[in-house]
Amino acid sequence: MIRSFLKSALKLTTLGVVLPSVAAAQDIDHVFGVADRPTLNLYGSPGLVDMPTAEALPDGQFVVGISNFGGTTRTTLTFQAAPRISASFRYIGIRDINLDGFETYRDRSFDLRFLLNRESRYLPSVTVGLQDFAGTGIYAGEYVVATKTFSGARVPGEIKATVGLGWGRLASSGSIGAPFGAERPGFEPGDTGGEPSFDQWFRGDVAPFAGLEWQINDKWGVKAEYSSDAYDIETGNGVFDRKSRFNFGAEYQLSDSMRLGAYYLYGSELGVNLQIQINPKRPLSPLRLPAPRPYDVRPSRREDPQAYDGAWAASEESASGAVRDALTPLFEAEGLTLVSAKTTASTTEIRFRNERYRAESVAIGRAARLMARVLPASVETFRLTPMADGLAKSTVVFRRSDLEALETSPDAPNALLAVTGIDSAAPSLIGAADNEDLVSVFNWSIGPYLSQSYFDPTEPIRVDGGVSLKASYKFAPGWTVAGELRHRLGGNIADTVRTTESALPRVRTDAVRYAGGGDTTLRNLYINRQWKPGADLYARVTAGYLERMYGGVSAELLWKPVASRLALGIEANYVKKRDFDQRFGFRDYSVATGHASAYYEFGNGFTGQLDVGRYLAGDVGATVTLEREFDNGWKVGGFFTLTDVSAEDFGEGSFDKGITLTVPISWFVGRPDKRNFETTIRPILRDGGARLSVPKRLYNQVRDGHRQGLFGNWSGVWE
Repeated sequence: MIRSFLKSALKLTTLGVVLPSVAAAQDIDHVFGVADRPTLNLYGSPGLVDMPTAEALPDGQFVVGISNFGGTTRTTLTFQAAPRISASFRYIGIRDINLDGFETYRDRSFDLRFLLNRESRYLPSVTVGLQDFAGTGIYAGEYVVATKTFSGARVPGEIKATVGLGWGRLASSGSIGAPFGAERPGFEPGDTGGEPSFDQWFRGDVAPFAGLEWQINDKWGVKAEYSSDAYDIETGNGVFDRKSRFNFGAEYQLSDSMRLGAYYLYGSELGVNLQIQINPKRPLSPLRLPAPRPYDVRPSRREDPQAYDGAWAASEESASGAVRDALTPLFEAEGLTLVSAKTTASTTEIRFRNERYRAESVAIGRAARLMARVLPASVETFRLTPMADGLAKSTVVFRRSDLEALETSPDAPNALLAVTGIDSAAPSLIGAADNEDLVSVFNWSIGPYLSQSYFDPTEPIRVDGGVSLKASYKFAPGWTVAGELRHRLGGNIADTVRTTESALPRVRTDAVRYAGGGDTTLRNLYINRQWKPGADLYARVTAGYLERMYGGVSAELLWKPVASRLALGIEANYVKKRDFDQRFGFRDYSVATGHASAYYEFGNGFTGQLDVGRYLAGDVGATVTLEREFDNGWKVGGFFTLTDVSAEDFGEGSFDKGITLTVPISWFVGRPDKRNFETTIRPILRDGGARLSVPKRLYNQVRDGHRQGLFGNWSGVWE
């Protein structure tokens, strides 16, 4: 048991999150005495031993639970997506149950929890939850639970009392009736799963459960509970012998973010549970920006009227060139690249690229300081336009006098925002002095890579690793030639022996054959052109080997006004399937695919996306994505795709769905860095709802420089 538990904990690190090291170092509040930072149960969600509690995690909290008992290992990722809503994804292995022909039965499931009432002085917290609501149903159950915290001088620490009612799996022991109808379909081995079981929710028998948790001090806690789960499937298949309804446990806080528990369950089993809690809002290493130079304040016009003489700009061409030459080295020292400059005696506009800072507002603030350092006193208006490979995102307009007056203001960010303009940027800056060093730019990098494959029944996590060589050549504004060459040094993704049947063209289920196609592969090689046809329009055309499985042509047009939360886009592609060796050849499969897309920024970091169109297998449908982004660059999202492919033809999982995770490198290293670690966790990769992967899609290139993107980190203009 312990060996299986430790093996699962080790494999979890290949998700790229490196959670054990993060948890060991992260500085967050101690669990003791903090009512809104609960401990986890064996299902990886707020709970006692095996039963849930009503507590909610802190907003944005990301937790991992790895538990083992009675031949069962559960690995759960839980995210508190909003103050009252949390979601969990779980992967389990049950040894010796033989439900699907494998020695260990493996399954995936999703949970949702909603906090109905937050605990107050007199009222308990109350939560309603759906467990395994979109899996095969082996853990399917619903519950309503209440939790109240008690503390006092006579008893050290605090005690939490929980009572609840469970349905489905959580009503298999000690039923007291069926208030909402007795009919409830049971778990069927071999079911494709993946679809919400609306006909089951809160139907069938209901049973009570209860428990106590005593947090003795800032390190030790004990738990006891009365369970309503009979474990019929496990006991009926001889996995373990259930002799009691009572469970007991003791837990120790290893560090601020790691907690370890040991338990005696159901009168016959020992169990362990590793709990890890991190919060994207609290970086592993606090971001350390070099202190900015104070604003150079001009003398008053009365003191030095000659300084405000605009004769220096009588020739705009020569004045613009002088400003460009003065600013270029200063920008380079700040990790910025000056693209062009245009000036009059009173107004200077610069266009620049941010190569260093994650928040565009920080780059804008640093650029404005450099302008104040160089420009003559007569220049009162600063116009700053951040660029992304030829795309002008927006134009931020400052009055220089506002920057000088508000730097030491008690509420400087809001005060400056009130007098700042954020306008649409013109497609080009006519008459500007361009940075001639940017006519052609070649960049390259070499480093390690890791590729992961999840949820193979014989090996849940498979990994390939090797060396990646990336190169790009920008030979004109908006034009890029780029590619990636990989050499695999080792791994086991291609070693899978599982065969996947498909009723559709094998547009993604050949992934294992691509993994084994060769050690040296051309990941992609393409030419990309992007430009602005109008003030609110962005365009892209990309041609070449677009991803490891497809090559062809892709075109995209995006409408995104600077001040609008809404963006609309359309993308059309014609692609052909590449050879398995991922060199230069193609296979005999081609398809026209494309989507119309709508994006909406809801606020508080939430962004929704709807894509409607034709997918790689020729199926037609829509993908819905909801993502939450934190100010420091963390992103956690989920998506699902429904097309005209039936659940039976789609196969295991019924439809495409998954979780996306983006972790900024700066969160780990504590210094400015625009790179990210990104991963997508899919319960199963099938051919239905498969979308082409295209480099440089437009929306995420420009949104951080628009009004909502700048507002989220606006305080950065002073950093």
